[in-house]
Amino acid sequence: MQEVTAIFDIGKTNKKFFLFDSEYQEVYREYMRFDLIEDEDGHPTEDLKSLQVWLKEVFDRILTSKKFNITAINFSTYGASFVHLDENGKVLTPLYSYTKPLDEALIASFYTKYGPETKFSTHTGSSNSGMLNSGMQLYWLKHNRPEIFKKIAFSLHLPQYISYLFTGIPISEYTSIGCHTALWDYGKKDYHEWVYKEGIHHILPPIVSTETSINMNYNGNHIKIGVGIHDSSAALLPYLRSIKEKFILISTGTWSIAFNPFTETALSENEMQNNCINYMRINGKAVKASRIFLGNEYSLQVSALSKKYNVPDDSHKTVAFDDEVFYEIIKDFEYAFRWISINDKNMPVETHFKFDRFEHAYHQLMIELVLIQVESIKIAAGGDHIEKLYIDGGFSDNDVYIKLVSHYLRNMELRTTDSSLGSALGAAIAISDTKLNSKFLKKNYSLKKHIPIILNEII
Repeated sequence: MQEVTAIFDIGKTNKKFFLFDSEYQEVYREYMRFDLIEDEDGHPTEDLKSLQVWLKEVFDRILTSKKFNITAINFSTYGASFVHLDENGKVLTPLYSYTKPLDEALIASFYTKYGPETKFSTHTGSSNSGMLNSGMQLYWLKHNRPEIFKKIAFSLHLPQYISYLFTGIPISEYTSIGCHTALWDYGKKDYHEWVYKEGIHHILPPIVSTETSINMNYNGNHIKIGVGIHDSSAALLPYLRSIKEKFILISTGTWSIAFNPFTETALSENEMQNNCINYMRINGKAVKASRIFLGNEYSLQVSALSKKYNVPDDSHKTVAFDDEVFYEIIKDFEYAFRWISINDKNMPVETHFKFDRFEHAYHQLMIELVLIQVESIKIAAGGDHIEKLYIDGGFSDNDVYIKLVSHYLRNMELRTTDSSLGSALGAAIAISDTKLNSKFLKKNYSLKKHIPIILNEII
């Protein structure tokens, strides 16, 4: 039988199961989606019971197959989500969604005790984001649902809970703790003082390295079981393991996040005000991350442009970069777009166009979005001298986006990668002793180098 590593990669929408061979090549996959349920307040949330059943059903089925021999398993999931267990391991609450609103009075009381907000945010690398700061969920439970809080023996972040389902061992690990949770003090390299003052630390299991694995006999099979990893940190790991020089990684999708895993300085107040937060590497070091809602805004604006110019909804997918159109726009450049889901000091009071063709308006849109992207990259870089830039995700195959980024950041070497498996591969690598080299990204991620466009008139 073929020896493989199994990975569950749990996203908000898609639940995925992968098998990778010793060369990290995908040899099997399954996808699943579940309808949302409602918590006790009527807010949509994950169907945790259905997820549990699916996890065990898939894994047990593959274990009993005669094609694969699973030697290791690990788990990558979205963050900012806790599962609360009583002393018998029973789940006490729904898996509350990080979109669930928190009472503003409760948030205000927290910052009155442990603020001021700006200072607190710079220490924890976490902006005031309600339930997206998963530590605030624990504060909320203690003060608003005390009868539930008193029953909690352990609160596990979702990656560690899924690991717990297979091991029965409650643990914590760095990437989940350090991801905009408001739990961790990056200066102290320990939980923030509020965690101790509120007694929250009593329900947080011991912290282990993300690379920890537990050798177990599972249904008669000897398997190395990982402790789980936050998906964004997992996606970053293959780059960290295979690239020797400093770099910035832009992960594009609904959010566009610029990761600088080489930062040595704490977040400044200015960086926090510019939507910069901390993630955490598997070794506990901070990752400076600058976030913009770029993909979401792109979708909204492209939809509006398609209606305005009466073109098919997918027309934007075939627009190639046109240097003549680019030059025509920037020689007398004016900002034209009023954003819907992001804020920018340069945007006009309302959207206005002077173009007859969809392609021209699209180039204008991309120029303005990329200018915001470039500022986000510069914020993530801070004072660090970084020459290498990698882009993955949805925008990595957008010709206009890539050529504009390469133009406006001519001092950086730009490469794109193509892997829908980023988080899953990272989870597999986290529990492996395999050494990666520079060829890994080329082989597994379709690494591609981009040369800046040549426009003699404007260089």
